[in-house]
Amino acid sequence: RLQENRERLSVCSKLCYAVGGAPYQITGCALGFFLQIYLLDVAQLDPFYASIILFVGRAWDAITDPMVGFFISKTSWTRFGRLMPWIIFSTPFAVISYFLIWFVPDISRGQVMWYLVFYCIFQTLVTCFHVPYSALTMFISREQSERDSATAYRMTVEVLGTVLGTAIQGQIVGKVDTPCIVSPLFIGKTNSSVAMEELNMTHDTGSLTDTRNAYMIAAGVIGGLYILCAVILSVGVREKRESSELQSDQPVSFFQGLKLVMNHGAYIKLIAGFLFTSLAFMLLEGNFALFCTYTLGFRNEFQNILLAIMLSATLTIPLWQWFLTRFGKKTAVYVGISSAIPFLIMVAVLDSNLIITYIVAVAAGISVAAAFLLPWSMLPDVVDDFKLQHPDCRGHEAIFFSFYVFFTKFASGVSLGISTLSLDFAGYQTRGCSQPSKVNVTLKMLVSAVPVGLILLGLLLFKLYPIDEEKRKKNKKALQDLRQESNSSSESDNTELASIV
Repeated sequence: RLQENRERLSVCSKLCYAVGGAPYQITGCALGFFLQIYLLDVAQLDPFYASIILFVGRAWDAITDPMVGFFISKTSWTRFGRLMPWIIFSTPFAVISYFLIWFVPDISRGQVMWYLVFYCIFQTLVTCFHVPYSALTMFISREQSERDSATAYRMTVEVLGTVLGTAIQGQIVGKVDTPCIVSPLFIGKTNSSVAMEELNMTHDTGSLTDTRNAYMIAAGVIGGLYILCAVILSVGVREKRESSELQSDQPVSFFQGLKLVMNHGAYIKLIAGFLFTSLAFMLLEGNFALFCTYTLGFRNEFQNILLAIMLSATLTIPLWQWFLTRFGKKTAVYVGISSAIPFLIMVAVLDSNLIITYIVAVAAGISVAAAFLLPWSMLPDVVDDFKLQHPDCRGHEAIFFSFYVFFTKFASGVSLGISTLSLDFAGYQTRGCSQPSKVNVTLKMLVSAVPVGLILLGLLLFKLYPIDEEKRKKNKKALQDLRQESNSSSESDNTELASIV
């Protein structure tokens, strides 16, 4: 009981820790919801090149996670800790590269390389922030209940970060009407259609500049929040070396640790299940702005619909934290994530209706909250299970977290690249006021049918996940006994040494 009291975290410490999760979610939400439509309708890139940027950027982001995890495992402890220096030194460069993603360079050639390079640079730097931050969960306390509580704080702030990202980006950009061009198919088949298109392009030049300026203003505001959150995290959280180590721990090499981690069955089954469910929500996120704008026809409302999703998710995080504590984490997975399925089907089947769309948005947000909270709440359980099987292995926490993110990001990069490319094949019209029917059908598939299929597949894989509530409690008790034994042995050695002296 005394050990548990020493390991308890104050509310202030939990809040400071939680704030550190906001930068990744704010920037990730802004990029996830708006980058695709920005590249297509503001930067005016061909859908083929936009798909290359989205795929390569996400794939590179995925590759950098294990790379950063490797370098973290080789990092020596400093007076600030082993993880915190990565967070501190990556922040200013990440903010600069993020701003340049939302800047349209005045060059006739090389725009594709501009966005590709700065997107990849930013993803590398934000990985240098987020991977050590994710692993920090294991270094703030040895008590599983305290880590779960801190994770709930973190998830609440992270979902709040997605609200901020959606609100800042959406409301600033939404105040400026992005110009569009009426397709000749919709204004008649006369020879005057070409002249009408040229008139629209000339008339909309100034308005497009205003739209580009709005994106840069939003990037500046989000960059400022990124720096503020990083400062609060570094000042308010103390990284505890002893929180993740047993006295008997011996260091192992990265590749040896990677081999052990990848052979841990519970970890593989957990990431396999979350890979498909996370992929479903990422596919929905990447195409939702286009779906609202063109398929549903809510060009001036989509930012408010996105905001409704994120607000709903933020408010229901405490509900899911209570639910998983009361009924178990596996049950929360089945109930929480599957609850999105009927609403995803409804939004695609029913005719366009703004009220129904808002109802679906609120319901989808409840499921998004579960998808946010559960992976990060269950990963520490897998790490604890691994420690019991390999008590002499340490320094592997970053491997668990980085490779989970690796698989998720790589799969999302493939899906976003394929989805944008499929829009190109369907005949997507850049800056069009409306889209061909094939594009609308494709968007319905990308935000409804495909995510539903991925969710069902992920839930089937979760049947194989072995750590239920009973096993989790047994692991917790066994780990506490092992630590007490290790501490008692250490105290006995110290007493013997003192008597000899």
